[in-house]
Amino acid sequence: MFNGLGMNPGNLSRLSRAKSRSISPENPTGAAGGGARAVEGTGSCAARDLGPGWKISPSLNIAPGETLTLADIEGSGAIQQIWMTLRGGDETFRSAILRFYWDNQEQPSVEVPAGDFFCHGMGGDFFQLSSLMVCHNPGSAFNCYWEMPFRTRCRITLENRHAEPMVIYYQINYTLTEVPEECAYFHAQFRRSNPLPEKEVHTLLDDIYGAGHYVGTYLVWGTHSSGWWGEGEIKFYLDDDGEYPTICGTGTEDYFCGSYNFENRQTRRYQTFCTPYSGLPQVIEPDGLYRSQQRFGLYRWHITDPVRFESQLRVTIQALGWRSGGRYLPLRDDIASTVFWYQTLPTAPFPKLPTVDELELV
Repeated sequence: MFNGLGMNPGNLSRLSRAKSRSISPENPTGAAGGGARAVEGTGSCAARDLGPGWKISPSLNIAPGETLTLADIEGSGAIQQIWMTLRGGDETFRSAILRFYWDNQEQPSVEVPAGDFFCHGMGGDFFQLSSLMVCHNPGSAFNCYWEMPFRTRCRITLENRHAEPMVIYYQINYTLTEVPEECAYFHAQFRRSNPLPEKEVHTLLDDIYGAGHYVGTYLVWGTHSSGWWGEGEIKFYLDDDGEYPTICGTGTEDYFCGSYNFENRQTRRYQTFCTPYSGLPQVIEPDGLYRSQQRFGLYRWHITDPVRFESQLRVTIQALGWRSGGRYLPLRDDIASTVFWYQTLPTAPFPKLPTVDELELV
């Protein structure tokens, strides 16, 4: 019988035995009939004339240095959608660290600043992002639609590394159901090179062992020089690849499904765009005062073209511009990457996450 996973318009009419559940501050365990039972919470004062069932616990406070468990689910099933909004200033997006643990592993399979996980790694003003897997909606709502199967347990935490308290509103929608043997586990990892060492590549991912497939890239690219910055190639080293990769791109803007510098030929400026599978939704340009450097937010989802590997995976990208004489110029830019993939367990240890100061956009 249909298990309720892999939902799409073509199977919405199919019945299943999957059970719908949801975790939020109003139902922190996701238990059947467990919602709207709070008698105290961040909405207690507003609901003082109404009593229980009237939005008494819509959000949670996270103290500086505290790690909050957002979800702890026993059984077999899959996360199917997450909505979240954070309050505490722009620094919140990089100093709130999301971690996901599958099936009682001590090693997280996801360890990413919340802003970068939801493709908002630069902070700043709201911008609309409308893609299949991640959306930003007014006023500061983050959404993701990655399906994340688990077989015995799912645990999700959020760490506040900021010096001030944070407020989080969130809802994690999931199903309890049988997970097929061929389903792999969702992973996400953050890395930053700032500045990228001279004539070196930025490594998005390495030391990945097992079978799986790579499904997405989000980059925050900060330039440290004038001129075009996106001539570099992305390379996927699969399985037994040595010095040379199996998959080699033709340029940064090409990989993100653009061309010719993302330039609008009429305005002679960068043209932002947002599509189901790829986009350049955010461009920060110098303001003539303190904001002196350009920064770019880019995403690429490999939904119809996942990059499959059977035993191991390594992914790198070059930073190249132009110098006189039509020659490439290796750049020393600021590149922060968040990558998404599915693989079998166990999850190998990730590189140590940068410190708060090393994560900050300066």
